[in-house]
Amino acid sequence: MSSLISVRRKPEVQIDTSRIRQAQETARQSAITAAERVGPMAVRSREYAAERVLQARGWSAPRLERAAGYIEQDLAPRVSAWLNDTAHRIEPPKAAGRSRNAGLIALAAIAALGVAGAAMTRRNAFQATHEQYPETSSAEEGTPAH
Repeated sequence: MSSLISVRRKPEVQIDTSRIRQAQETARQSAITAAERVGPMAVRSREYAAERVLQARGWSAPRLERAAGYIEQDLAPRVSAWLNDTAHRIEPPKAAGRSRNAGLIALAAIAALGVAGAAMTRRNAFQATHEQYPETSSAEEGTPAH
């Protein structure tokens, strides 16, 4: 449309709203009547539901205790054993580090024994040499040998 004001005549329509108002009033009265009837039924339903909930709790509590006992005493140990067994099956093999370490320790011990044996043999040889050729005198020690 353009920015000009329309000078065209608009029709005037009269709508009869009395039927709509009458329908609204009927609906309002019906809602009030329904609320008056439903109110006491809702109270009775609430009381009945509360009673049935207590009965259901009384019925289910021993069954839950029995189920908990079964799980705790029978099922949980089986599941635990199964999980433990599965963990051992899927665990990768351990590295040969311990056997290698044991070999290195044994090798070091043998080497230490060899060094100790060589030192004792040398000392015994030195003592045997001094026993065969006793030292002559302390005066000769100062003179160089030819």
